[in-house]
Amino acid sequence: MRKILGCVKRAQAEFNMIEDGDVVGVGVSGGKDSMVLLYALCLFRNFAPVKYELKALTVDMGFPGFDVSEIREFCSKHDIEFIHIKTGMGKLIFEERREKNPCSFCSKMRRGLLNKVCESRGITKLALGHHGDDLIETLLMSMLYESRLNTFKPMTEFERTSVVQIRPLIYACEKDAAEAASRHKLPVVTNPCPASGNTRRETAKELVNLMEIKTGQPRSHMINALCKRSPAE
Repeated sequence: MRKILGCVKRAQAEFNMIEDGDVVGVGVSGGKDSMVLLYALCLFRNFAPVKYELKALTVDMGFPGFDVSEIREFCSKHDIEFIHIKTGMGKLIFEERREKNPCSFCSKMRRGLLNKVCESRGITKLALGHHGDDLIETLLMSMLYESRLNTFKPMTEFERTSVVQIRPLIYACEKDAAEAASRHKLPVVTNPCPASGNTRRETAKELVNLMEIKTGQPRSHMINALCKRSPAE
């Protein structure tokens, strides 16, 4: 977790993601990345140069077997308010609309819902668990499947909402998040989504691993380059 906290500290220093008095809501899917982010921001409160409040928000897609009890218990233990948002999005996406690209549609719906909940709860910053690997993978998917250069920013502001999206793990690698989640025995919930493990992102993930092997250079070089470029949303 020390390495993860170092990445959070660097992101905060470079982008001033969290300001004094912020109410930070962490989008917690139950996966390792969002749980590591939640725990990291919980620990970061102890030595951060700013004071902020922390909340956890979980969008329940309505898939059978999705149990948030361990996440709720974790939040209670660390004095974090847990907000469980129950929806029927899973049925809408896979049964009613039968989306050909369900991940993109789902992401937009969840993000929109999280923004609305944040505004109603007085949350000023929405922290997402995207790390550096996600940054690279999103760029590759954009090039390969959309014929354009696009990925997300460390921070994103929208005109229609007062909530600012931040990604404190932007300088972290997925393997470090996985190690931290395992070492600290964080409550990771199995993803019941039918599209899990069979997406375009999995292909992009394989390409990133191959590039690192072939070049002998760490993926942190690509992460640093993309963060400095600060590409458009």
